[in-house]
Order: sequence, then C-alpha cells, then structure tokens
Amino acid sequence: MLRPYIIPLSMTTSFPSSMTTSYARRLGLFSGTMAVVGGIIGGGIFRTPATVAERLGTPGLVLLAWVIGGVVALIGAFCFGELGQRRPRAGGGYVYLRETFGPLPAFLYGWTLVLVIATGAIAAVAVTFADYTLALTGLPHRLSVPLAVAAIVLLSGVNYMGVRPAAITQNVFTLLKLVALALLIGAGLLLAAPSPPSHLAAPSPPPHLAALGPALVPILVTYGGWQQTNFIAEEIVEPETNLPGALVFGVVIVVTVYLLTNLAYLRVLGIDGLGASTAPAADTMRIVLGPIGGKLIAAGIAISTFGFLNLVILVTPRVLQAMAADGVFFRRLALLHPTYQTPTAAIVALAACAVALTLSGTFGQLVDYVTFGDWIFFGSTVACLYVYRTRDPGPSSGFRVPGYPVTPALFILAAAYVVFSAITSNPKNAAIGAGLIALGIPAYLYWRGRH
Repeated sequence: MLRPYIIPLSMTTSFPSSMTTSYARRLGLFSGTMAVVGGIIGGGIFRTPATVAERLGTPGLVLLAWVIGGVVALIGAFCFGELGQRRPRAGGGYVYLRETFGPLPAFLYGWTLVLVIATGAIAAVAVTFADYTLALTGLPHRLSVPLAVAAIVLLSGVNYMGVRPAAITQNVFTLLKLVALALLIGAGLLLAAPSPPSHLAAPSPPPHLAALGPALVPILVTYGGWQQTNFIAEEIVEPETNLPGALVFGVVIVVTVYLLTNLAYLRVLGIDGLGASTAPAADTMRIVLGPIGGKLIAAGIAISTFGFLNLVILVTPRVLQAMAADGVFFRRLALLHPTYQTPTAAIVALAACAVALTLSGTFGQLVDYVTFGDWIFFGSTVACLYVYRTRDPGPSSGFRVPGYPVTPALFILAAAYVVFSAITSNPKNAAIGAGLIALGIPAYLYWRGRH
C-alpha cells in the first residue's frame, strides 16, 4: 500500500532527493508567471488609486508614485529571483531565513504568516468575493459569510487534489482578471471623453512632494504578492531558470497594467474625481458604459478576488510543510498525500484556521496588527542575499540581481519605510502586532524542545 512520506526540507546540500522530485516540477514558466500576476492583483488596484490621488492631488505625482512602487516591486522580484535560483525549495522565505539568520527568525516568519497574515488574507478576500458575488446575483447580504466559507472549502479541495488542477484554476482566473482590467483600461482610454485638460496638465506644486512618501505605502502594499511564488519553487519546472523569469515577467505585466489602469481612472474621473471616489473602477465603468459597466467591473472584482484566494491557498501550505519537516510544527503537516502528492494535512489545517477567522469576523483587525511585520520579513528575506553572496562569492552562470549590492539595499530601505510608517501612524496596532509575533518565541521553544 502507498504510504505518505516526509520531505527532508532541512537538508541544505544540492537539490532535494528523489522523494521531493517525484512530486515536484509540475508548473512551467507560463503557470509561474500567472501565479505571480495572480498573487499581486487582488482587490487593491480597484480602490488604492483613490487613496493615492487624494494624498497627492496631481496626475503627474500619482503616476510617478505608481512608477516608483513598480520599480521597488521589480527590484524585489529580482532579489527573490536570485534567492529562488539559489534555493529552489518549498517554503520560500522561511528556507532563506533559516539558512542565513537561523531557525528562530524563520519560525517567526512562518508563525506570523500562518497565524494571521495568510489566514487573515484568505478570510478577508473570501468575504470580499462573497460580497461582490451576492451583489451581482441579488442575493441577501446575510449569505456573505456562508458563501465565503464555501469558497475557502471549494478551493482547498481543488488544491488538495493536486498542483495541476490548482494551477489550471489559477491560470484561468488570472487570465479572466486580466481581461476584466483590459476592459476597464480600454473603456477608460479608448471610449471615454478625456477629463478637462486643466486637470491633466496641472503642475506638481512642491508642497505635494511631501505627500509622495505616505502615498507610496498603499502602493507598495498593492504591488505585494510576487514573493508567494517562491513558496512553491520545488513545483516549478527547472526552477533555477523559470522562477526568476516568472517573477520578473509577472511583475512587469502587473506594473504595465497598473499604470494603464491609473491612466484610465485619470482620463475618465480626473484627479479630483479619482481622489473623491470610494470605488474608482465602478465609477469609471458607469460613466463610460452605464449600469452594465458597473456590473461588468463587479464581476471582474469577484473573479480577481477568487483567483487571489486560490493562489494563497495553493502556496501557503508549503510553508507549513517546511516548518513541520524541520520539526518545529506538527509533524503530520510535512506528509504528502500518496496519490495527489500534495501536503494535504497542511492544506486542511490552513483552511480550518481561515474558516475560523472568517466566522469570527476578527480577520480585518488582526491583519492590520501585523501588516508591518510582513514588511519586516520582506526586508529581512532580501537581506539574506548578502549572506548568501558572502558565503558563495564566486562567479556563477545562474540568475543574479542587477545592480547588486545597491538594488537590494534600496528594497530594504523601502521595506523599512513601510514599517516605520505603519508604526508612526498607529503605534497601538504596531505594539499589538509585535506582541502577536513575539508569541512565536515560546511556541518555537516548545517545538524545539519536542524535536
């Protein structure tokens, strides 16, 4: 009878054994790129541009801010591309932190990700998907939580059945969300009458430059998500080559789409209208296409959130799997299903936690608490490059970050700025978040003692 087995992720020499490769390498460059795009485009681009426009007040600065955010995201993709090329293993940032800064920082990253960040994101995005779906179908809002739970269970089942069906689902919904954004961009740039020239040609007065920094925070958060593809590095065909390519291609696609989307918003709504809008995508489509436009973009948002939900459920269990294989979490979560070759116990555990948060209604507040912690780990993970380069300074034919060591330092500074802004804007939430992260220390000591 077939038996599940444990992947020895704690090994740091060469590529893992045949036990790993027997289930790995099922996603090609296209699927990897779609995972990157799907991991970035969620619901942020449908609401963040209004916040940015309100803070900056001029079209030139709005577009400049999105370009700067895109450059930071591209640098992050370069850095994670080299990290993935060096260590193409399930677990992504958890593995890099463990091998460079030690098991405790790695555990705290996995602890924060699984305890709040990923599970909270799943709950929040599932509820958003349910709200838009119910609005489209005309069903009562009281069905929002049941529908959100059903979406989590359904997609967890798809991912339980294997990487291939999960990847197909991801590809389909990523393409659909790109189609929805293409309709928005086409309607805004090709069908709509331009907003008054006085808005678009307005100069950028110096006082607005001070707002550029705060406006970058929601932009960087909206660009986040590309790093999730590294969690499934072992399940990508020739990850040493295809993972860096997928990261770079995926981020370039998203930066292009985001800039065109902002141009469409500005053309239709103008800077004042965009800054005052609570739903810029819906307002843009209603102005151009009427009520049917609002329905189309609502469907696009539902599709976008559903695809994002699938990606988080696809990649996050690999962090649980890596932690369990290291003996610092429930050992059973490291097991692969004998038929589907997926970490099914980890998938079920993640789904159960996400459903619990959805039913409790506390996910939004919990995510707010630890968002700054997410960027602490972003910066720390990129800093792993310096350790790897010091240990292995020799030339290599593999992927390397252009502009090293300056470019990783720029990303680390951007991450530090996001953390600083989160702490200064809401010290209470930051303190609570730090406490939640610190709870991982006794948990780590407990699991280490057991191991």
